[in-house]
Amino acid sequence: MNQEKLNEILRLHELWLTNSPEGIRANLEKADLEGVDLRGASLEGVNLSEANLREADLERAYLCGACLCKADLRGVNLKGAYLERANLKEANLQGADLRRANLYKADFQGANLYKTNLQGANLYGVNLQGDIMNRNKANI
Repeated sequence: MNQEKLNEILRLHELWLTNSPEGIRANLEKADLEGVDLRGASLEGVNLSEANLREADLERAYLCGACLCKADLRGVNLKGAYLERANLKEANLQGADLRRANLYKADFQGANLYKTNLQGANLYGVNLQGDIMNRNKANI
């Protein structure tokens, strides 16, 4: 997906968040967003299930309630991101950086957290049931 198209989708999503009649909720299911720069983006409630976000920059992005199930998040930068109640079931977060991220009640059921950096992250209420994580390799 090119940057121009992505910017338009995000513009319409921002309008949707403010209940504007022109707004459209973003659906980026299965989108190829590898390496994209979404630092500080407002992505509340966005559907990113099965999306390729490998090596993307989502530092300080607002992903409250976003669906990232089965997404490829290998090597993604989510430092300081807000992922409250986000759905990350079966997502691949291998080598991702989630330092100081707010993961309040996020669902990581069955997610791959191998070598994921979770230092300083808010893990209150997080569901890690069935996660694939070598606790000797994860940085918590």
